[in-house]
Amino acid sequence: MSAEPEATDQSILEEDVHVLHQMGYAQELARGMKSFSNFAISFSIICILAGGITSFQTGFSTTGGFGIGVGWLVGGVFSLIVGLSMAQIGSAYPTAGGLYHWSSILGGRGWGWATAWMNLLGLIFVTAAVTVGAYTLFTSLILTNIFHIDTSKWGYWQQLAGVSVIAIAQGLLNHFGIKVTSKLTDFSGYLIFFVAILLTATMLFSVHHFDLSRLFHIVNNTGDPGGDVVPRTNNLVYAFLLGLLLPLYTITGFDASAHTAEETLNARVAVPKGIINSILYSVIFGYIMVCSFVLAMSDPVAAAKDGGNVFFNLLAGLGVPNALKDVLYVLIVIANYLCSLACVTSTSRMIFAFSRDGGVPFLSPLLRRVSPAYRTPVGGIWATVVLAIAATLYSSAYNALAAGSAVFLYISYAMPVAAGLYAESKGWLPSGPFKLGVWSKPLAVITTLGVVGVTWIGLQPPNDIVINYAIGILVLLVVGWFALERKRFPGPPISAADIAKRHAEILAEEAAVGETVHAGL
Repeated sequence: MSAEPEATDQSILEEDVHVLHQMGYAQELARGMKSFSNFAISFSIICILAGGITSFQTGFSTTGGFGIGVGWLVGGVFSLIVGLSMAQIGSAYPTAGGLYHWSSILGGRGWGWATAWMNLLGLIFVTAAVTVGAYTLFTSLILTNIFHIDTSKWGYWQQLAGVSVIAIAQGLLNHFGIKVTSKLTDFSGYLIFFVAILLTATMLFSVHHFDLSRLFHIVNNTGDPGGDVVPRTNNLVYAFLLGLLLPLYTITGFDASAHTAEETLNARVAVPKGIINSILYSVIFGYIMVCSFVLAMSDPVAAAKDGGNVFFNLLAGLGVPNALKDVLYVLIVIANYLCSLACVTSTSRMIFAFSRDGGVPFLSPLLRRVSPAYRTPVGGIWATVVLAIAATLYSSAYNALAAGSAVFLYISYAMPVAAGLYAESKGWLPSGPFKLGVWSKPLAVITTLGVVGVTWIGLQPPNDIVINYAIGILVLLVVGWFALERKRFPGPPISAADIAKRHAEILAEEAAVGETVHAGL
């Protein structure tokens, strides 16, 4: 009974390795993730129980219920368009480098190098932000609400200790194999579905009178009416655009499906499915969940004034048993911890892929190291842990860059898509199983122009502090490329001649980790 599936998996594995060899890379990482696992890792990073809760006030404090009932759908549709454009390219080039590799092939070595640093910057600060979020939720929801421990005087050193423990534990879980991480992120996928449904049902159970008009009624909650989360403005269009940060900050990190491509079976099919489905299910389940928050408010005007505490005050005030609230608190914290775990997985694969092409000066040999015992990118894993902790050390820079991390990620998403649009105009045709056909160029245009808009929105008050850091990063990238990296950085193997030269290296790299599949060599 088991022989046929094993034979099928073996043939799929050989085809995956053959595709990887054709792009000039060795099969160093353990390839065993199924399609659901590839979906689950992106779905776990998106985690509607993280962004959908912590950023809820961003949407509600702009145009009220309209910012939720309409804003979430507008932002979600845009994220899906971005994901579709990425999925087409990911289907053609299923590598751990993902966006960096795509940009290099379609836009040139320098464009790929810039994409890598934008993506890494976003990934590192998202990982740090989610880790801090997991610590904050643990102290507030579990220690304070359940165990009644006074954490009000806890500060910098307690946070640093908590973040370090969380990050190191996630590093260990990632170190000991993709099977361990996959099982946890698979569980996370089911957990997010379950908790979102339970939380939604809890909210709706408490509604005495359903007023669906709340979801389409525009209320100017900027300034004091919304707890000063968003600066006061009388321009409702501008306020609505600011509210789009709720879905856009939530629905990000789906590039994880691409970054785990070299560990996924049938990657050319599974990766685009993972990207698209993780976004689609997040949009649907997230929409129902955040709408239930608005419907459950006994007094939306008073709730808006709660500002950043709107969700937690709403949940605390529901007329449901305390035991149920405690269960929800625990499950929300677990979901956020697993979200952070998946962030470490994704970021470490990006560091590994960029480093094997010599992308990080001086440190690439260390950062591209793969464990022969566990077939995991241990150099990238522990670099991610160290960087995630280090990112939180200087609070001013951390707060600014964490707030802008989603912007950096969306820029990195648009860069290979824009390069693909240019390449298509010159005759390049997508070669993977997933193709957008006549929709390819229109969706690429929407993605490129839309990310310009997202960047503008993300740099508005109160996040305008990001501007100075963004300018500094841009200057460093320009100077770094022209002064050093343009001559030093070889980039990924792209030409047939470069790929052919790597024949012996591929054999040596696979032998070093005990890989025995040499399809295509």
